[in-house]
Amino acid sequence: MVDTAPRTTSNKQTIAPDRSAGTARPKPAGSAASAPQSAAPTHPTIDVAALGRQLLGTWADIRLDARDRAAQPDLQRIEGQTMAEHRERVLGQLKILVGHGAVHRAFPTALGGHDDHGGNIAAFEELVIADPSLQIKSGVQWGLFGAAVLHLGTEYHHTTFLPDIMSLEVPGAFAMTETGHGSDVAAIGTTATYDEAKQQFVINTPFRGAWKDYLGNAALHGTAAVVFAQLITKGVNHGVHAFYMSLRNAKGGFLKGIGGEDDGLKGGLNGIDNGRLHFTNVRVPRENLLNRYGSVAEDGTYSSPIASPGRRFFTMLGTLVQGRVSLDGAATTAAAMALTIAITYGNQRRQFNAASDTDEEVLLDYQRHQRRLLPKLATTYAQVFAHDEFLVKFDAVFSGAADTDDDRQDLETIAAALKPLSTWHALETLQEAREASGGAGFLAENRMVGLRQDLDVYVTFEGDNNVLLQLVAKRLLTDYSKQFAKADAGAMARFVVQQTADRAYHGTGLRSLAQTIGDFGSTARSVAGLRDERVQRELLTDRVEAMIAEIAGRLRDARKLPKADAAAAFNRNQNELIEAARAHGELLQWEAFTRALAKTNDPGTKQVLTWVRDLFGLGLIEKHLAWYLINGRLSPKRAKAVSAYIDRLIERLRPHAQDLVDAFGYGPEHLRAKIASGAELERQDEARAYYAAQRAAGTMPVPEKSKK
Repeated sequence: MVDTAPRTTSNKQTIAPDRSAGTARPKPAGSAASAPQSAAPTHPTIDVAALGRQLLGTWADIRLDARDRAAQPDLQRIEGQTMAEHRERVLGQLKILVGHGAVHRAFPTALGGHDDHGGNIAAFEELVIADPSLQIKSGVQWGLFGAAVLHLGTEYHHTTFLPDIMSLEVPGAFAMTETGHGSDVAAIGTTATYDEAKQQFVINTPFRGAWKDYLGNAALHGTAAVVFAQLITKGVNHGVHAFYMSLRNAKGGFLKGIGGEDDGLKGGLNGIDNGRLHFTNVRVPRENLLNRYGSVAEDGTYSSPIASPGRRFFTMLGTLVQGRVSLDGAATTAAAMALTIAITYGNQRRQFNAASDTDEEVLLDYQRHQRRLLPKLATTYAQVFAHDEFLVKFDAVFSGAADTDDDRQDLETIAAALKPLSTWHALETLQEAREASGGAGFLAENRMVGLRQDLDVYVTFEGDNNVLLQLVAKRLLTDYSKQFAKADAGAMARFVVQQTADRAYHGTGLRSLAQTIGDFGSTARSVAGLRDERVQRELLTDRVEAMIAEIAGRLRDARKLPKADAAAAFNRNQNELIEAARAHGELLQWEAFTRALAKTNDPGTKQVLTWVRDLFGLGLIEKHLAWYLINGRLSPKRAKAVSAYIDRLIERLRPHAQDLVDAFGYGPEHLRAKIASGAELERQDEARAYYAAQRAAGTMPVPEKSKK
């Protein structure tokens, strides 16, 4: 087992803040056996090393190895490089990864891989520490281009194409997205028409909107691509399929019928050569159809193991879900790094005299500063635990251990629910951490502005976040419809009544949750209920179920309407559907956090993590207080108690903030932010020593107001 204690201890000694004017830093906790498991410590401390190991998750050793790799300077971004320099550096870094054997983990053992899908993603996510451009370009080459050949192709394609993809002998692009159809893959305009006489597919982009766009490796480095197109044979369109196609000759020029453009400078990720491709009567051999889910015989006859075109399409796309999995993890890593930088700086940077005539306060001792950062830290913890469960599910599906249709649909739904939440959270956290660090946070040397630029596009690639949440909402509606497929209007009405009344008031025995009259108890008594794990689960679950039930009731008869009217009815509920899906994703994160909490053994760590989990759960309720009030789930008294208790939780967590970010395990070589290196603490100590010496020597000038 790899022990993270030396790294964590070293980091803490370097950056530990002096809090003589604030709250004392907790001492390291003893072993889990040193205190009774049932006792909640009065003054809990965190076992940082053990918590750090828990945060690393199921593939802890692989993550640590990848993190050590990301700490190597030759894999890290150099700030201020030109776009051309950055692109060439990242291409060179891919070659370094190949040399380290760091990219083959998900590929078959017969080809030199490890058939380790979960470990592959875990290692890949850590590259964001070095440079998000390196992470994404690596993902294009092996997680999209290579994975498409692996998961959509058959043995011929594996033995013919994968060795050169794995070795980077053939850099490639993943040509799915089009200028005119981003997230709507089913409607792409590129066509692949089978020519029986020559046994070739003729690939065309028949209009400008059908050009393949935003493709990594397309502008410069890619010599081949997996191209997605509408497969047409014998005059029948069989929907979107994937084709392996060569792009460039040995001198780097496009092959006949292929053209392209450079997307140029972007808002971030400029180490990746994104570009556009277009095709005019480009011929590829029949064998280059990646035919795991659909084949064309020599005479043009189409066949597929999946009869339903719709199910076939979603099955093919489902095999490529790993992009969303990795974005969820990488975004969470970026948020964790930003919070480590900002909280470390906030524990050292001093500003304004509040409690002392001689010493300024550290920023993190101000309540507003705590309110800005600690709830985001709680959300990041929830995302870490949810992501590990997500990755375990992904590995089970792709290893074949749990690979039924239901398993794949569940995986796709989880991916569509969690990726939007984590990528939005990363942007919000990076911005808040930047602002909380003042002007220092705006300097490129402190990483946050660069990370935010690079992660900006995470919210729209691999599926626009709002589109993904709409997919989640449709799945929730489908599950709801199956539950009530044979219910008449009366049964539906009774269910809705139960959802909006009985369930909240009487169904679980938590009647105090939804009092709207007579709730004249103290805030303390109101808070007591909110601390209860069952109460939080009930409130979060009830919101999802009630929202879906209400929307389903409105849409129940939409299927009987003409297509245009049915679409209009769905459109009128689209915003609420997306909000329901978001609530579902938040519930998944809370549940994962709660399960992780149950596995925590050290009493002090468990107590602090309980406060963090409560901060996350009650933060969600506070964010949606309007819904809980309007729908009678909380009384005004209890709604007020939510915010009051959050403030109390934040005050309790303040002494543990540094330990909570130290547990992420990032050293100076990972953060590469001067304000988190201990330099700020040295400056502050120098300033305090200077004024202390003046006071001791009696040479301190007298303030003007003391003379009046």
